[in-house]
Amino acid sequence: MPISTRDDLRNVAIVAHVDHGKTTLVDAMLWQSGAFRENQDVDDRVMDSNDLEREKGITILAKNTAVLHNGLTINIIDTPGHADFGGEVERGLSMVDGVVLLVDASEGPLPQTRFVLRKALAARLPVILVVNKTDRPDARIDEVVDETYELFMDLDADEEQIDFPIVYASGRAGRASLTKPADGAMPDSEDLEPLFSVITETIPAPSYDPDAPLQAHVTNLDASSYLGRIALCRVHAGTIKKGQQVAWCRHDGSVERVKITELLMTEALTRKPADDAGPGDIIAISGIPDIMIGDTIADPDDPRPLPLITVDEPAISMTIGTNTGPMAGREKGTKVTARMVKDRLDRELVGNVSIRVLPTERPDAWEVQGRGELALAILVENMRREGYELTVGKPQVVTRDIDGKRHEPVERLTVDIPEEHLGAVTQLLAVRKGRMEHMTNHGTGWVRMEFLVPARGLIGFRTEFMTETRGTGMAHHVFEDYEPWFGELRTRPSGSLVADRAGAATAYAITNLQERGTFFVGPTTEVYEGMIVGENSRADDMDVNITKEKKLTNMRSSTGDELERLTPPRVLSLEEALEFCREDECVEVTPANVRIRKVVLDAKERERTRARTKRAG
Repeated sequence: MPISTRDDLRNVAIVAHVDHGKTTLVDAMLWQSGAFRENQDVDDRVMDSNDLEREKGITILAKNTAVLHNGLTINIIDTPGHADFGGEVERGLSMVDGVVLLVDASEGPLPQTRFVLRKALAARLPVILVVNKTDRPDARIDEVVDETYELFMDLDADEEQIDFPIVYASGRAGRASLTKPADGAMPDSEDLEPLFSVITETIPAPSYDPDAPLQAHVTNLDASSYLGRIALCRVHAGTIKKGQQVAWCRHDGSVERVKITELLMTEALTRKPADDAGPGDIIAISGIPDIMIGDTIADPDDPRPLPLITVDEPAISMTIGTNTGPMAGREKGTKVTARMVKDRLDRELVGNVSIRVLPTERPDAWEVQGRGELALAILVENMRREGYELTVGKPQVVTRDIDGKRHEPVERLTVDIPEEHLGAVTQLLAVRKGRMEHMTNHGTGWVRMEFLVPARGLIGFRTEFMTETRGTGMAHHVFEDYEPWFGELRTRPSGSLVADRAGAATAYAITNLQERGTFFVGPTTEVYEGMIVGENSRADDMDVNITKEKKLTNMRSSTGDELERLTPPRVLSLEEALEFCREDECVEVTPANVRIRKVVLDAKERERTRARTKRAG
């Protein structure tokens, strides 16, 4: 079979752990390739265009850009660094011919580095190692390079894959070098030219059979109010033209003739109309309203579908349904019906291949399965911002039956903590049935530990971990394997303070109850029976009257009223609320509020259920 190459084109993905500087490096590449005017006002991390991405400082959606360098077009896919968004990483890798692996010069390879590298090696893609942030004062470049080599060997890379080029860079300064700088020093080159030249030499040009019919793989979806649904494709063979009749090979095996109404190609951050595109090009097409990820655009006379994109199985699930609380529908303009919620979940399935939506016993609730609780929390947060009112259950793990035995997902957890918190963190993970695999003391006052922990043991772990380490610790985890069920886990040592009647919370009641625990609500907040208003300092739940008012009498106090000093309430974010939940609790989410409540609101009914469970046990 004759093979030709496109020497004017390179397709590369930038992969790394969260916060190692992928998006900042892409910013510098765009500036130095002349994508922006000298005086143009451009946001930092311009590729993080989503509101949530900007707020959280992480990449959630894989996005592509194109830079021109010395007549060469380099298509760059910026991928998420968090394993919860692994479906985005796998789709991004299916579009490229090589990867740039970014590793922090101080932190070194972390669990998500392992995750993205494993995917790249499995796809047989050449790797360029970029040691980023060499100017960090705590940089340890030699050790990080050694750790990366160890990671490659640990993932069974062959000799060809281990023989990778190394570039030393500071993405924020826009500098790169092939010569190793001293720890904490800048690369000696003034720009990113060494990185561009290594990409040109190492990443192979797209290859194709010039006689093969058209094949283009749909790897992502977008939408436009003017063009409708837009499909992002990588052309593998043949030529595609605007206005052309093509065969649309669906994922169910059927083939349909359709017309390409618009053909767009990316230049820097904008999509510009094009007349045609050839092998290796990354394009956006419109004109097919129901096209899905994994479909193939092919030659109408000789349709040859490409294999479907497969992603890892979901590990965490949660129940999402309509708001069933007493305050449902009180906020103006919210979407509260089951039909609206189901339509929104179905729309999410179109563009997000890594989640599943399954029916439950109730017609107004659905089980949503995903990679991790962050991915599911992002979905709920997006729905909340779009005006939906929801009831969300506690995250659960998705179990499997292997050889007739129940197995659960296990995560590899890496924690970086100051030495003084070593005992507290080890104890925290021992309760969650964590197994320590490695412990490294870098001699800088910080310790790195690796644990294998059941995935359900990590639900609610982050909040306690941050409390124990006074906010200094860093924890990252990635799916490892399935292991036999670990038995019962009690991860939350405290109980809940539950409101026993409806009304408005008063400062007088909160003052008298403060010693019982930590409150989540302040004075004048409207509460209802069964709503959780705080965390009990003891292990069991406590029903409290938070609406009690101070009775005014005609007696005068000789000293005057004592000034009531209130501790400010602990306001929980959506992720913290989901972590706090127990099995018999759920989170009520509206555009303006996040409340936690008991599934059964009536206190007497809860007591009867508890008694029945005790007798059955």
